[in-house]
Amino acid sequence: MRLCFLVEEHYRHDGMPNEVIRQLVAWGHRVDVVRPGGSLLRMTEVVASGTHDAWVLKTVSGGPGLTLLEAAAAAGTTTVNDARSIRGVRDKALAAAIGRTGSLPVPPTYAVARPELLREIPGSEYPLVVKPADGSSGRAVHLVSSPGRLEALLPELAGEHLLIAQPYVPNCGTDIKVYAVGGELFATERCSPLHPDPAVRERRVPLSAEVAAIAAQVGQVYGLDLYGVDVLLGPHGPVVVDVNDFPSFRQVPDAAARVARAVLGLAAAGGAAVRPEPSPPRGLAVSFPAQATASRVGEAR
Repeated sequence: MRLCFLVEEHYRHDGMPNEVIRQLVAWGHRVDVVRPGGSLLRMTEVVASGTHDAWVLKTVSGGPGLTLLEAAAAAGTTTVNDARSIRGVRDKALAAAIGRTGSLPVPPTYAVARPELLREIPGSEYPLVVKPADGSSGRAVHLVSSPGRLEALLPELAGEHLLIAQPYVPNCGTDIKVYAVGGELFATERCSPLHPDPAVRERRVPLSAEVAAIAAQVGQVYGLDLYGVDVLLGPHGPVVVDVNDFPSFRQVPDAAARVARAVLGLAAAGGAAVRPEPSPPRGLAVSFPAQATASRVGEAR
């Protein structure tokens, strides 16, 4: 197969996706790498040749890579993940609305185009978690304890575009990160960006049936095939606080080979996915049978 990977400068030397690319090349496939943030792109021609079996996106939120992927999708090229699905999770305000519509346990979410509008959030909702709607990798995430603290933070937030705010979910200071790849789920525990603790190392943990069911539902609701889900174990049960397309897959055994096989399978099927079922059993890794889903980008799901 011939694949095109869109890789932003931020991930130029990152293990993911470079290890996946090396694995695919070792298996005899051709991989072209385009760096959207560091290249002059002739948009009217770059996706017109139809020479790739699929395009794969590994870029920062808000970067130009998604626009290029959407252009490829509009030309009828298979993309991994579906370009519309990626747009649905990279805009965190939109993701919250989609998640609530899909009955996911998503916190109540406010969105504002100007930071000073956050003053209108009732004091009873504090503490708040405030972050950019296009943020990634924990960038500019703030735990705001009170309206007074918000006032002090407003100048720092002024440089952002759309912001979201959610009531803080009390937790033990660690997140559960669930990775979905090739129809399997893998759970890890890691330090929350709101409670940094160098002593807390990311490690694989058992995946409860409740969290696994939610993680599987995420793939169905957002239409994702390769993804990660951040879950907090709050006082009223698990809460989905973030969804990532093409995450790091840290702690996933043989991650590069697993992701490479998933990419090849999706490319061969024209975008058809092997997604987790909503009711998996307990375990460190949960496997599920294949199921038929939408076939090609640009066609209705």
